[in-house]
Amino acid sequence: MLSEGEIKNLNALIVAARNDAAACKTPPDIAAYKAKYLGRNGQFTGYLKGMRFNTMPPEQRQEAGQQVNFCKVEIENIFAKKLSDIEASQLASRLGPPVDPTLPAPDAAPGLVHPLTQARREVAALFRKIGFTLADGPELETEWFNFDALNTPPDHPARNEQDTFYLPESTPVGNVPRHGAERYLLRSHTSTVQIRTLLREKPPLRILAPGRTFRRDNVDATHSANFHQVEGLCVDRRVTVVDLKAALDFLARGLFGPGAQTRLRPSFFPFTEPSFELDFTSPDLGRLSGKWLELGGCGLVHPEVFAAGGLDPAHWTGYAFGFGLERIAMVRAGIDDIRLFYQNDLRFLRQFS
Repeated sequence: MLSEGEIKNLNALIVAARNDAAACKTPPDIAAYKAKYLGRNGQFTGYLKGMRFNTMPPEQRQEAGQQVNFCKVEIENIFAKKLSDIEASQLASRLGPPVDPTLPAPDAAPGLVHPLTQARREVAALFRKIGFTLADGPELETEWFNFDALNTPPDHPARNEQDTFYLPESTPVGNVPRHGAERYLLRSHTSTVQIRTLLREKPPLRILAPGRTFRRDNVDATHSANFHQVEGLCVDRRVTVVDLKAALDFLARGLFGPGAQTRLRPSFFPFTEPSFELDFTSPDLGRLSGKWLELGGCGLVHPEVFAAGGLDPAHWTGYAFGFGLERIAMVRAGIDDIRLFYQNDLRFLRQFS
């Protein structure tokens, strides 16, 4: 064990360290004074070098080591507490005076409707005028509703895990029933609502299904792994492409001005036949005026989709379409980066009040 003189010297080091720490004003001060005691050439280190542990009996060496270690830990704690106090003081000075939570909020501005919500409501209001009702479905879907029932072949690229978010097979999901033993996934389009509606309701029917969808896209100015679609479905007897074109013309003129025009380009989708890409142009879109812009996909409902929904395609026909709400909002407002919708920046959102 240490002698009374040695213990007195260690206590003196602790007192000196406490006095020096009290004089520190900044973190660099702490680092300098700590090195003065515990650095390679520090006072405590030099004191240790002068001690002769090897000359002590084994039974005293352990107790002496504990006493020395206590002194070292005490000095470290002194500087650590002082550093914590300095950092807290600096943070408080940057934050300013404390906030009184009982006072009224300084920003009394009313809440705003998000631009995507505005676009969703406008589309819904337009189609409500021509007899469409809103429908909804779960965002967590099954492979049958998302692909099989929509006539998507097993080898279609959209079914790859590089494109679709699948849940682990061991994930318990009790509130979304499966058609068989298929996997669960996050829906990649709102077309799943078509099947659920056909299985639940009898035609004739006209539904509009806006909602959130998910795909494994790399996030950039024009792509997002989470985005919003609006799906339309009309089922009746003797529905033709003329009916589809009329509904799309009505949508384009309601959203993009009375001078808007549309055109259909032949395309391919597993769940419609024939299938089209919808383009539109309008003289009321600022720098985009007069340009043909792609809006989404559409077509007549495929007979296999009717069969999956329990309908006889010999008696029923229909059309379907699907557009991105972000696309509509971006074109109308001249927004060139889809990520702005999800950053919650009030400077951006207040432009749509």
